[in-house]
This record gives sequence, C-alpha cells and structure tokens, in this order.
Amino acid sequence: MSPSPWKVFGALVRRDAHVISRELPTFLLRSTLNPIMFVIVFGYLLPRMGFVQRGYAGAMLPGILGISLAFASVQAVALPMVADFGWTREIEDRLLAPVPIWVVAMEKVTAGTVQGLIAALFVLPVARLIMGPIDGLNATHLAVVFIMTLLGAIAFSAFGLLLGSGIKGEQIGLMFGLIVAPMIFLGCAYYHWQALRVARPLQIAVLINPLVYVSEGMRGVLTPGLPHMPLWIVAIALIVISGVFLMLGLRTFHKRAVT
Repeated sequence: MSPSPWKVFGALVRRDAHVISRELPTFLLRSTLNPIMFVIVFGYLLPRMGFVQRGYAGAMLPGILGISLAFASVQAVALPMVADFGWTREIEDRLLAPVPIWVVAMEKVTAGTVQGLIAALFVLPVARLIMGPIDGLNATHLAVVFIMTLLGAIAFSAFGLLLGSGIKGEQIGLMFGLIVAPMIFLGCAYYHWQALRVARPLQIAVLINPLVYVSEGMRGVLTPGLPHMPLWIVAIALIVISGVFLMLGLRTFHKRAVT
C-alpha cells in the first residue's frame, strides 16, 4: 500500500526544515546581507549626512522587507532546482517518491515560502535597530502584517518554481541580470508607487512587476500613514499572480521532470 501524498509531503517538508535549521546562519547571510546594507546606507548614513530626508526611512523600510522576503523565496526555490535539474540530479530522488509530481513541486514552494517569512521577520527588527525611530511605523496589526508577508512569499516562491524549472544552469547569470535587477529597481521598494505619477507610462508598466504589490502591501501594513495602494487591490493582485505562477510553474516542472 502506497503512503498518502500528504505523508510524503510532510516528510519532504521535515527534511527541508532540518536542512534550513542546520544552515540557518548561511541562509540569513545570503538572503539578508544586501537588504541590510541598503538599510545601513540609505536608512542610517545618508539621513545623518543630510543627503536624504529622515522621513525617507519610513518609505524605504517596507520595500526593503519586500525585497528580503521576495528574493529569499525565489532563491530558496530557483537556485537549488536549477542545480537539481542540472548537474547534481538530486531531484530524481524526490521524483521517485510514490506521489504525483505536483506534490514534489508544491513542497518546494512551501519551503520557499517559509524561508521568505524567516528572512522578512529577521530583517524587520534588525532594520529598526539600525535606523532608530521611524516616523509612521506601525506594526500593531500583526495578523495583517503576517497575511501580507505570507501572500508575498507564496507569490515569489511560485515565481521561483517557474524560473528554477524553466532555466538551465548556464543561464542563471542571465536570470539575475535580466529579471532580478530590473525587478528590484522598478519594484517600488525605494519609493511608493504613487510617486511614479511623474512618469505615467512607467507607472502603468511596472504593474506587471510582482514586487510592486509586495512593496506596496508591506507599506500599507507597516506605514499606513504614507501613500500606498489599497490593501484589497494588493491582496487580489498577489493571489492572481500566485495562481498564474503556480499554474505555469507546475506545468514547466512536470515537463522538465518527465524529460
């Protein structure tokens, strides 16, 4: 009698949780170093030098958290998957499990979501400690903060599934050059979306960038007094984006797994 898919799913999750706990310092260093460096430069040094207004920290911090959770989630899924399908072939061991292929893929997305949550929860207090008091920061509605963080982590884990199963190992540099870098700078992480009204065509074009909704969602729950998209629009957009990325990612993963 074959084990139920949920038991196998749980076993895979426990295995990944053990790996994450064993490599937690390395994971945190890899996924949070760049955001923390941005916090030090733009949230601590430049305001004290007088190059930016002190209120800028409140607009930037939610975007920094968005970057942390987004790219921790993407990297946690995409980079190991590129290696698994490429030179290590470790994915073959998981595909031998007596469960449908989609279960293996969904476990990868789940693990990426958890790592995105960990990264965001780590960066928030560290950034607050570095910046000091931040005008407008309000984290009293923890349930809403968690839901918005969860939606963002799921969206980018699904995005990581699509990238990891669709990109070959030799193309990984191209992935970060052509996809990740533009996504960061045009993701409304360092400025709010409404500020782009000075360049209306660009303001509309960036709406295809999922990081825009993560940044605006984090801004809406952490600094509600600052300009941001309505949270209901952000939530709907992230749910739709997650569904599209999951559908495409599962299809690409299945195609790559059986070839």
